Amino acid sequence: MQSNSSRKVVVVGAGIGGLTAAALLAHRGYEVLALDQALVPGGCASTFKRQGFTFDVGATQVAGLEPGGIHHRIFTELAIELPVATDCDPACAVFLPGETEPIRVWRDPEQWKTERNRQFPGSEPFWQLLKDLFRYSWAFQSRDPVLPPRNIWDLWQLTKAVRPDTLLTLPHAFSTVGDALRTFGLTHDRRLHTFLDLQLKLYSQVDADETALLYAATALSVSQAPQGLFHLQGSMQVLSDRLVEALNRDCGRLLMRHTVEQIHTEAGRTTGVTIRNQKTGETWIEPADHVVANVTVQNLVELLGEAAPEGYRRRVDKLPPASGAFVIYLGVDRAAIPTDCPPHLQFLYDYDGAIGENNSLFVSVSHEGDGRAPSGKATIVASSFTDTGAWKNSGDYEGMKQRYAAEAIGKLGRYFTLTPETIVYQEAATPQTFERFTARSEGMVGGIGQRIPTFGPFGFANRTPVQNLWLVGDSTHPGEGTAGVSYSALTVVRQIEALTS
Repeated sequence: MQSNSSRKVVVVGAGIGGLTAAALLAHRGYEVLALDQALVPGGCASTFKRQGFTFDVGATQVAGLEPGGIHHRIFTELAIELPVATDCDPACAVFLPGETEPIRVWRDPEQWKTERNRQFPGSEPFWQLLKDLFRYSWAFQSRDPVLPPRNIWDLWQLTKAVRPDTLLTLPHAFSTVGDALRTFGLTHDRRLHTFLDLQLKLYSQVDADETALLYAATALSVSQAPQGLFHLQGSMQVLSDRLVEALNRDCGRLLMRHTVEQIHTEAGRTTGVTIRNQKTGETWIEPADHVVANVTVQNLVELLGEAAPEGYRRRVDKLPPASGAFVIYLGVDRAAIPTDCPPHLQFLYDYDGAIGENNSLFVSVSHEGDGRAPSGKATIVASSFTDTGAWKNSGDYEGMKQRYAAEAIGKLGRYFTLTPETIVYQEAATPQTFERFTARSEGMVGGIGQRIPTFGPFGFANRTPVQNLWLVGDSTHPGEGTAGVSYSALTVVRQIEALTS
């Protein structure tokens, strides 16, 4: 462990990205203070309990637990145990409109190949392109490049990660999934296009025609072995709990129910933050050598206020509106769950409707004995993308919430047995709920859409224009998910260490 105790770091936000950065910095000898306005750490990967049920707030599956995966690497460095988890296999079962047999995204690569060839005849050249691009990109990412680079050190890390096969991805750097479908003559395959739209909306926030091809290659391939998606024993909260344990062990501090109201700068350099204790109302300025912001890029601009660089502010202001989510949380009798129900399902109810607004639902179902429900019971968490502005400007918020809940339960009832007798507990969340509990601007979920101008080499950097102010989370490379935000945290830790070692 290095002696960096004279270098003080304030971490704003105790989501997975912020906790990972805080724990790693404390372990490497920095003086760390992490702050969050919520009751419990974890952000969108936290949980809440109701009547014996434990509900995952947002994120419900984890990547990066396999040997060499980002969580495996970080937990190994921190000398803490990986959480107990089971493979998600299939990673998802996707039901298209009017179909009773789902498209199953299997973990075994050969089984998934057989499935997609059966479901989408003639599409294999497209999938082989994705497989190749994923192989090159995954190897490149495993060498810890910094994207996008903002100084000589960043550029050197990027250069060291490049190999000859990395260059094979360059011709596709400005291509979307829609472009690839056109190349292979697949644009009129409605089932394939719709399947891709549904899956990519989950991972990139935009549909196939807008998602950057290189990003999609990873998002659509990471669920296969030797990688994979995992279902945690207990709840998603176990990730946060383990990171908090490591932070406390290494003399870092975490203060919940403490709001950061402003990031201070002087001569283009961060100097500290204003903190408000929500319980007492006390405020004070906490000095810092570095500030790590685990917030959305929109929140970052708000925290900087007039100190936000004008060009940075303009870029943020020009971003397309982000998605929100409507989520229904159900505690049910186990009898409501069909036999052999996959852990994750996706439903589209009408080809002519939008992906969202209850026309599509992403559903996570607890396993017997996985710690989320009492014996003989289960949890169902179903989410749908929704327009944040519609909820903010609604003249009948509660009525709108009740209508969405009733509609979601009605559609879920086509697959699950949902009756007054089988539903034990019910609760719903809207973008306003997420804004209140996570403080994310407008209650947005999933970060920035992974379009060409905002993914990877063209996205927002961890190194902000304000010296020693760093951005981690789903606004930065490599995007959303606990694995993505953990990678961004590791990048920032390396950048800070390069400045102070």
